[in-house]
Amino acid sequence: MTVKEIAEAFAALRREGRFAEAGERFWSDDIVSIEASPGEMAHLEGREAVKAKTAWWEANHEVHGFETRGPYLNGAQFALHFTIDVTPKTTGERTTQDELAVYTVKDGKVVEERFFY
Repeated sequence: MTVKEIAEAFAALRREGRFAEAGERFWSDDIVSIEASPGEMAHLEGREAVKAKTAWWEANHEVHGFETRGPYLNGAQFALHFTIDVTPKTTGERTTQDELAVYTVKDGKVVEERFFY
C-alpha cells in the first residue's frame, strides 16, 4: 500500500470509531508514540505499550463525540486533525479537545505517531 492508501484507510477506521482496529492493522511492532504533555506516557515504544496507553485513555474518558479530518499528506507522513467532545473521569468536566496527529510510515506500517494539542 502507498502512504496515501494507508493514510486514507487509517483515517476511515478512525472516523468509524474503530480505533483499535486502525492500530492493529497499521502500527509497526516497534511503533513510537510521542505525546505533547509530560508524564509516563509521553514517550512510548512498542505495540503493546501503545495499546496499553490507548486502553488507559479509553477507560479514563467518556467520549461524547469524535471527529476526524484529513488525511493531509507529505512524503512518508500524514496528519489527521481530531476534535474530541470528552469528559475526563478524573475531573468530570466536559470539554472539547483539538488535536493534531502526525504519523510516519515506513515499509507499509506506521512507525511513529506524534500528537500536538
